[in-house]
Amino acid sequence: MEERKSSLKRVFINNIDSYSSKYISKFLSECVVGAHSEDEEEEESVDTNINKEKAFEIVGTVSEEPQENRDYVLEQYYQLKREELLPKLLDCNVIVYNITQHQDQVDEAFWAVATLHNELDNFTGPKMFILVSTVMTWACRKPIDPEDEEKPFTDEDFRRRRPHANFRAHNDLEKRVVQLGKTNKHMFSTYVVVSGMQYGMGEQIFHYFFKTSWEGLKAEVPVFGDGTNIVPTIHINDLASVIQNVIEHRPSPYYLLAVDYSSHTMEEIVQAISNELGPGIIKKIPLEEAYLIREITVMEIDYMTVNLRMESAHLKELLSISWQCEKGLVENIGQVVQEYRQYRGLQPIRICVMGPPAVGKSTLSKIICNHYKLHHVKLKPTITQTLDKLKETVNKDPSVETNSTADAQELLNSLTESMEQNEGFLEEHLLLKVMRDKLMTKPCQNQGFVLDGFPKTYDQVKELYENDEEEEDETVSNKILPEFVFVLDASDLFLKERVINLPETEVEKNSYEPELFLKRLSRYRHRNSEDSTVSDFYDEFNITTLNLEITSKDEPSCLHLLEKIIETVGPSRNYSPTIEEMEEEEWKKMEEKQRSEAQRKEEEEKREAEEARERAARWEEWSRSVEQLRREEEDLLEAETAQMRSYLMEHVMPTLSQGLLACCSAQPQDPVHFLAEYLMNNNPLNWTKLPDSLDAGPVGWVRAVLAVGVGGPPPVREPVLHPFPAGDGRRSGRRARGLGPRRLSSGGRRAVARERARAPPVPGWGREYKNIPDPPELPSGGGPWVSRPLPRTYASVVRGGVGVRVPPPSDMPSRGVRERPASRPLVEPSAPRYRWEPATDLRAWELSQRERVRGSALFRRVFLVVGERGNRLRERRDERIHRDIMQLLVHGGLRDNS
Repeated sequence: MEERKSSLKRVFINNIDSYSSKYISKFLSECVVGAHSEDEEEEESVDTNINKEKAFEIVGTVSEEPQENRDYVLEQYYQLKREELLPKLLDCNVIVYNITQHQDQVDEAFWAVATLHNELDNFTGPKMFILVSTVMTWACRKPIDPEDEEKPFTDEDFRRRRPHANFRAHNDLEKRVVQLGKTNKHMFSTYVVVSGMQYGMGEQIFHYFFKTSWEGLKAEVPVFGDGTNIVPTIHINDLASVIQNVIEHRPSPYYLLAVDYSSHTMEEIVQAISNELGPGIIKKIPLEEAYLIREITVMEIDYMTVNLRMESAHLKELLSISWQCEKGLVENIGQVVQEYRQYRGLQPIRICVMGPPAVGKSTLSKIICNHYKLHHVKLKPTITQTLDKLKETVNKDPSVETNSTADAQELLNSLTESMEQNEGFLEEHLLLKVMRDKLMTKPCQNQGFVLDGFPKTYDQVKELYENDEEEEDETVSNKILPEFVFVLDASDLFLKERVINLPETEVEKNSYEPELFLKRLSRYRHRNSEDSTVSDFYDEFNITTLNLEITSKDEPSCLHLLEKIIETVGPSRNYSPTIEEMEEEEWKKMEEKQRSEAQRKEEEEKREAEEARERAARWEEWSRSVEQLRREEEDLLEAETAQMRSYLMEHVMPTLSQGLLACCSAQPQDPVHFLAEYLMNNNPLNWTKLPDSLDAGPVGWVRAVLAVGVGGPPPVREPVLHPFPAGDGRRSGRRARGLGPRRLSSGGRRAVARERARAPPVPGWGREYKNIPDPPELPSGGGPWVSRPLPRTYASVVRGGVGVRVPPPSDMPSRGVRERPASRPLVEPSAPRYRWEPATDLRAWELSQRERVRGSALFRRVFLVVGERGNRLRERRDERIHRDIMQLLVHGGLRDNS
């Protein structure tokens, strides 16, 4: 047990999550003790049942936090400080620092080898330090013999190497490692293993060419530069084998070249990759364009431009390497491509979709292709593409006659002749050849395909996949045989209804005319009722078959079918989106979002502009309507008031004007009494005295003027408008709720007192009124009467609110108005005091209706103003009287134009 434990070596490898360190770690972890001993074959032949013990246990650092389980690694160190990393290094027997990929590891390797050398006295046993460097430290080395440029460099020429400008630090580290290893070779031995360009497994330096060829998105695989430079290479497993031999054999040379025995140019390598994976065509492009490709780093570009012919002498002489690709990449391209597909998980997905016509095979096939990034293979498009490709090959260069051109011409003639003889259809053997060639193309072999509606019969499927002819490649059927078969089905009624609802263009495109469709459907049902069907053939090969019933053409139904298919097929076996593709997708989403946002704003602006135009149009229309209505009202008022205006101008205004002029000329002490006397003496009806119910005084004069305004004296029984004794109208104290005028002058108060003295006694003065008979109708008519408050501008001749009776129109506002039946008093005896409040639109109503009583209302306002300002008129005389009356006349619209 102790012997076994002592034989196990602990190996430290930096950045075990990088490409080269990862596969070196995997290789060493699988090595067993004595695998390279001379008696290996004899031991295996003697006893193969003995459990072989592992030779190495692997520990190392990682550049990113571990997320996957690495069974080949015993311990992983993430973001350790150097003082924490040193004990880990001291616990190891072998320290391997790989600086072929990451520039930042050069400084750490400098520190590690120097620190270990300083701790030499504290070693518990011998230790080995292996530096895995790169051939770029030889990149500027001139040929050994200028006359013989094909003479290769060997390990012994390392002292005359010249590094590339970007790899001088690597060269200095190599020298430092060699120097420190000479101090005590027994306790601390150092080796420098210079690796060629690494390939194999998942690829790293050549990955861009593998991916470009595998995807098939470019018709030509690019070669950067002229491609004539010779690139030293080595398979990653062969490099790991070299390191294993160095650990186990401890060779005396401390500087080793790890390259295979090939001398291929960059052009030859890319051409081999393109032939195996891609279109088989390469194109040389300027080296500068390589710097524009994000998937290629500057270090990888430097690797691709190196031109070195190298040969390792020590690997043959001192080490026993079990080569995996000794002759290089080009000779082993098939094996390398298989490794690439396997380690990248790029296995093709082959699917076949079958079903009756119009069931939705093509729609479902397109959905599957978009999800898994597969190629849609359909019969008619495949035939068309084949004919176009053959014509292009034949017409490409007629002067150059090659075997491929002759074969293409022969096949084109056969296809054309067959289609002419069979009314556009191909013969069975030609049809199968075209479909087989399509399935064998590189894109279908790389990503996979979805075979849509073919083959249709048992004989076709058998002849398509089975090799009756003796061919060199016996696995053709395995390469094109589907892994999954999805059989769609639906009722005949559903299919007929779907065809009926299809657009005419789809019907013509898919030959779904009623007669043709029914014949095709009948043939399909008949083929599937035979003893041997296409599904039976797939069952014989144990191919997964899934029957899907189509019952609806809605989108949710398709998504449900896709979920079943994804569950059956599994995850995608294609490349995950790259950073560039994800950024491009994000840009597309952002642009789409910005475009939709701009479209939304544009639509909103259009809507707002349209609304603004509609508002402007409505406003203009409303303005025109209002203007037209105003003109109509003015015309109506003009027509209605023409008679009244002529009456006033003929019977009232001459007398009134003469009276005012006489008053201005005489300048009496009491202009009101003078004007009243003048009107009475010169009235057109020749009154000699006032009625008995009216005595001299301001109220009596007003009544006289009213009589003049309506065309005659009031009847004897016309009740006197009794003032309401509500005080002087100030809004304070007990009368805060009342509405009164300004305080009257002394003349006004005396007039009120005289009126009260002459008025007949009324019970409950100020609180009750006797029943007042209805007054006679005015000349303009009006129907029932209502009581409304006198506007404040001319209601201040008496205290409190005084009701003035006017005939209401049909649109009279109801606020502040009390209707009074003919049999009820104007104001009920028990009615509490309340404030007369005109309606909000009373003024508008008054303007539209005042022409009915314009004459009487006009003079009522004139003499109320005169009575209110009686005492003041005595002092201001002519000018003030003339101004007030003229303003009132102008306001009433009765100004004489003359």
